[in-house]
Amino acid sequence: MNEHLISLDELWELRGQIPIVDARSENEFQQSHIPGSINLPILTNEERIRVGTLYKKEGSLKATIEGFKLVGPRFYRIQNTAVENFPEKKVLIYCWRGGMRSQILSWLLSMIGFQVYRLVGGYKAYRTFTFQLVRRDWNLLVLGGKTGVGKTRLLNVLTSYGEQILDLEAIANHRGSAFGGIGQKPQPSVEQFENLMAEELRQKDPNQVIWLENESQRIGKIIINDKFFECMESAPLIDIKKSEEERIGLIKEIYSTLPKEELIAAVTRLKKKLGGLRTTQAIEDIINDQHESWISNMLIYYDKSYQFDLDKHNPKTIQTLDLTGLDIEKSCQLLINIKNLLNGKQINPAH
Repeated sequence: MNEHLISLDELWELRGQIPIVDARSENEFQQSHIPGSINLPILTNEERIRVGTLYKKEGSLKATIEGFKLVGPRFYRIQNTAVENFPEKKVLIYCWRGGMRSQILSWLLSMIGFQVYRLVGGYKAYRTFTFQLVRRDWNLLVLGGKTGVGKTRLLNVLTSYGEQILDLEAIANHRGSAFGGIGQKPQPSVEQFENLMAEELRQKDPNQVIWLENESQRIGKIIINDKFFECMESAPLIDIKKSEEERIGLIKEIYSTLPKEELIAAVTRLKKKLGGLRTTQAIEDIINDQHESWISNMLIYYDKSYQFDLDKHNPKTIQTLDLTGLDIEKSCQLLINIKNLLNGKQINPAH
């Protein structure tokens, strides 16, 4: 059998060189998986439940025999699919715990000349790693500021200055407001979000500052784990100021081209907080392409919400920075100056 058992450390070295194949069922894969992997299920959703129930009631032997009975007629289809999708005949395989399903798939592919690398401990080993990594103490520096000050743009440009950033909204496929899901891909599950977040953090230097945007604990349907959110709340926060005109202009640039029906739906979701009159006016403005008007209307609510959240922070951890009228390069230079000043002190009490 042309198979090599590999550890999680070896996975990091091999990924990107050969395809990663998830042998679990469709539902398991959809819920969460190793990013970049391809699903080639040995057992379907229904078959997995059937075998699992048999295992609990009658033990491993009968469950294994039943598993082979179910998957046996599909052996040739699985092999054909693998040949079509992986012509170089090298794959890295995992299932839930590195057990029966990945062993069967490894055997099937080895029989037709594949070089197989099978992950010891399976997805469970990977998930244990990502779960722990996103709950470590991290050296964070938070970009705050009212809606429209350009926090995400600043984060992205900071990378060109060699700064470490973590864009939680990009990972969550959501901008973090009632309007945040418009034009975005479907959000991952909370578990997959943590996997993606860990993939980013794994590449960071834990001894250096990581910039991220101020967020509530919920980003769309995603909930940031308590430990990391506590780390965010205890980190220094730079409260960015921009003129209302600049803020409205940036928001208009992002949202004015989006489908009107989705913008109206977002406004409607805020009706209880906006009140009937303001909601009606905002909807009329969207219909009539009066973007500055409906955006200004929304900012009344979002500015109050931001101030409420800001008041929860320890004022000793907040630095105010007015970037009104400044271009993004100058703004980033000022941010880095503040980081360097803070870095001469204790950035995060956890360190």
